[in-house]
Order: sequence, then structure tokens, then C-alpha cells
Amino acid sequence: MLNRFRSLSSLINGNWGQFGRPSLYTEPGSRNRTMSAKPFKVLITHPEVPQSGIDLLKENCELFQVQSLPPSRAELLQKIKGVDGVFWGGHDALNAEVLDAAGPQLKSISTMSAGIDYVDLEEVKRRKIPLGHTPTVLNTAVADLAVGLLIAAGRRFHEARRKIDTDNWENYHLNWLLGQDVRDSVIGFFGFGGIGQAIAKRLSGFDIDQVLYTTRRRIDKDTEKELNAKKVEFDELLAKSDFVVIASPLTPATQGIFNATAFNKMKKTAVLINIARGKIVNQDDLYEALKSNRIFAAGLDVVDPEPLPPNNKLLALDNVVILPHIGSATTRTRSDMATIAAHNVLRGLAGERMLSPAY
Repeated sequence: MLNRFRSLSSLINGNWGQFGRPSLYTEPGSRNRTMSAKPFKVLITHPEVPQSGIDLLKENCELFQVQSLPPSRAELLQKIKGVDGVFWGGHDALNAEVLDAAGPQLKSISTMSAGIDYVDLEEVKRRKIPLGHTPTVLNTAVADLAVGLLIAAGRRFHEARRKIDTDNWENYHLNWLLGQDVRDSVIGFFGFGGIGQAIAKRLSGFDIDQVLYTTRRRIDKDTEKELNAKKVEFDELLAKSDFVVIASPLTPATQGIFNATAFNKMKKTAVLINIARGKIVNQDDLYEALKSNRIFAAGLDVVDPEPLPPNNKLLALDNVVILPHIGSATTRTRSDMATIAAHNVLRGLAGERMLSPAY
């Protein structure tokens, strides 16, 4: 995983190395006839895609771009007709309707995201269209935010700010707004891929006691040793963890797995962090667990639905920190994601294996 991340970083910084340039690539300023003819048409489905991705594509492709904001489905379906490649910049449904509108000549798609739960993957596979995505490059940004969210929830930042807003400082109490220590804690990860491991690496600097993780497959022994990590069953993870971090993909098996049954197996002092997908958590059950103090707190960067309505009952609670899905929202990360997505599209158009294929 770390070697793959270094390779992607090298590509983003202009060192194509072992990957080589896609065969349709030509240097800027070249008089190559293929470049001047711009043989491929590519649709960019969002008006705010970082320039790094656009610049890479426009060297060899005729570009079309959705201009409406929020992106209009009608505009997308109109502009996608006849294109050879698609740079999917948002999280709108990528399904048969889209593929039918594009036409049979479509030969390359890449999302600008790590998760692809909004993609009808079976339909894309059935049509044998290469699909790319952009995992790994967002690991650092998401891991940084997860640590911040973990501390904010455990140390009651949201509740404390509300005390200021309502002029209810009670600091004459010696036990006012006491939170949970990260030091000497057990951190449990539901899902322990690149993002989970990046979070664990950062938390090791807080002198945690141990990392537990639940995954389908055990990670390599060297990484386990480095992170003081141990694979356990889900129930043991719930029972022993002081902080539970959800970092798994959304699948039929993971949807709603954090429910009342799971919360009842957690410590009453436990803090739940979700930086994966909102549907992994049953939010009605989470609300009851937080309201009744069955668990101590939660920190959520993902919810269901998104956007979360301002009258949602979770927002009335003091012991939950909710962010609007900003895990990868740094300038550098979004630019890197655009670069990888554009490169995926170019490789698909050239009939080559994508740098970061989704399947």
C-alpha cells in the first residue's frame, strides 16, 4: 500500500517512471497530427474540477463540461452523447441511463473519488467499459480529519462551544466537560485499509495502548507489528475498543451493521467515528444510543442522507460532532485526485490499463 502511494505521488509530481505516459500523450507544443486532431471527446461532469485534471486532458482531447451548479442531470445527459471518455466529477448516479445516453462508443470512465457506491458497477462491467477511481491519494487528508474528529468528539468540543454560545460557562465545577483520553486507549478499526492504517499511524504518536481491527483478511505481519495491531472478530472489537473508527466500504454486508445490537456491545465510555459511508450506521439507533448515554459520543464526517436536513434529530444532541463530508477537502488532495482521474481516462482511451482501476 505504501509503495503504491509513493508511485501515485511520483506520477502526480510529473515522474511517470514505471508507468510511462499513455500512448496518446504528446508533449505540449508538439506538432503531432494526432494531438492537433484531438481524436477523443471527453465530458467533465462538474464545473469545479481542479485545473490540473483539465490541463492534462485538454492536451489530447476535445473537452465538454457540465456548467450548471449543482450539476444538472439533464445537462449531463445531453452533453454526454457521443463522447469517448467521461471524467465523473460528482457523486450523482452513474448508471445505465448515463451509459445509454453516452452511446456504444464510450470507452473510458474515471470517477474523482475513492468510493464508488454511486456507480452501477455491474452495468459498467457488463458493457466492458474500463472504470477508474482515485483511492490512496486522499488517505492523508482523510486520516488527518479522522484524528481531529476523534479528539473533538472525545473531548466534547461541540458541547463546549454550545456552552459558550448560550453563556453557560460552568467552570466552577472541577468535573466540568470531562472527556475521554486518547492516551493508553484501545482504538478499534472496522475496516483497516490504507485510510485506517494512516489513522492508526498518526494515533501512535498519542501513546495509545493497542490497535484492534476487523477485516475480511488479515493485513501483513510487518504492518501489524509496526502499528501494534491485532485482527479480532467484530464483537471483540466492540467490547474492547475505547474509540471505534469506521473505515470500511459500504457493501450489502456492512450496511446498517452499526445498530442497536452493536451499540449495546460497546463500552459506555466509547466514542464512535465514521469517515466511511453514512449507511453503515443505523442513525435512528445511533441517536438513541447517544441520547441515552449508552455510548459516550460520536464524530461523523458522513451521514445518511447527505445533505443532512437541518432539523435532523442528531443535530439536537450535544455529544455528536457532525461534519459535511469534508474528509478529502484540501486543495492539494483534490488537485491530486483530478490528476489521477484524468490519467485514468487517458489510459482507458489508449486501450491501456488504468493507473487506478476500480475493477
